[in-house]
Amino acid sequence: MSHPILEGQWRAPKQMLADQEYGGHTSIHDDETAERLGFQAGPIEGPTHFSQFVPLLAELWGDLWYEQGSLSSHFQNMCVEGDRVKAFAQLDSEQPNLAKIWAEKEDGTPVLTGTASVPDPQHQHPESELDQRRARLTAPGSLIILEALSVGQLGAAEAPVRMGFDQHMGALYPFSLKEKLDKITETSPYYEPAEASRSPWGAAIIPLEMISVLAEYTSHKANWGVKGPAIGLFADLEIRVVNGPLIVDTPYAIHREIVALSESKRTESYWVKTTLSDVDTGDVRAEILLNHATLKDSYHP
Repeated sequence: MSHPILEGQWRAPKQMLADQEYGGHTSIHDDETAERLGFQAGPIEGPTHFSQFVPLLAELWGDLWYEQGSLSSHFQNMCVEGDRVKAFAQLDSEQPNLAKIWAEKEDGTPVLTGTASVPDPQHQHPESELDQRRARLTAPGSLIILEALSVGQLGAAEAPVRMGFDQHMGALYPFSLKEKLDKITETSPYYEPAEASRSPWGAAIIPLEMISVLAEYTSHKANWGVKGPAIGLFADLEIRVVNGPLIVDTPYAIHREIVALSESKRTESYWVKTTLSDVDTGDVRAEILLNHATLKDSYHP
């Protein structure tokens, strides 16, 4: 017997990346750049939608969701500011630690599809959306933009990263956590320093969608060797909290590795696994898997 479908509220996520820069040029989130590449306007960043799932998944699994939850997503269609989006989740009929998730616009256009999970009593997660997608990948042809990249390649060593409440997150993310919380689609007392001292963890936690911001904050230091200028976008993203939640203004050691390369008619992709760990013990706190899809038509050597 199937479980009921949980539905969120209709939300209109805000565009906060119009001024994003990387590699010294504007990104696909800039309206003019997006339109030049054939898109309606600068899209809202995909992880923004993750916040809409948090209340649904906390309803399923309580605080365990914040401490060890995983959300794995394939982005299907872009949203622009003004689009209204609803999130859905449905518990798997056979695995109580697995849920199907999806989001759609008011006209029924799918925004994303994926899975969410918490570990079972043996501390294992079920197969995720991106586990399945990576298993279906075939070896790409001769890559041009990503010619210098290889599976197993490690990012250059980096200093620990942190996210303070008022900290500007740089050219990639030209806003602070405080500014994000002023516009986030789903609020929580767990996010607010004034209230979070009464939370189960005694401090403000980093919202799920902002974990990808923390992971990408210093990504330019990885020195992957991607050719440019070229425009990229997020095609797939998985955020797995291993021993969390992540705490505001706490340093985390960071490690990056390319775990897959792939290709489509329009894109060349490199899949990066970013690990955030306790700086003192080395214990893993979160793992982020991101498919950076680089648009072939945007590259002009």
